Amino acid sequence: MAKTNPFEFIQQVRAEGRKVTWPSRRETMITTVMVFIMVTLASLFFLAADQILAFGVGFLLGTG
Repeated sequence: MAKTNPFEFIQQVRAEGRKVTWPSRRETMITTVMVFIMVTLASLFFLAADQILAFGVGFLLGTG
């Protein structure tokens, strides 16, 4: 791989940065809200699964 000098490297990085399609503020906010919703749903699911398993194990061991 050929080495480039730092000035060329910076130019190449800036050129690649201009090619990126950046999300709009609205898209970013919608995605953020969706992530929070999915995290909440996943936490509720795992809380319920944990409680059910804890009850089942307690029942089997006779401690519940």
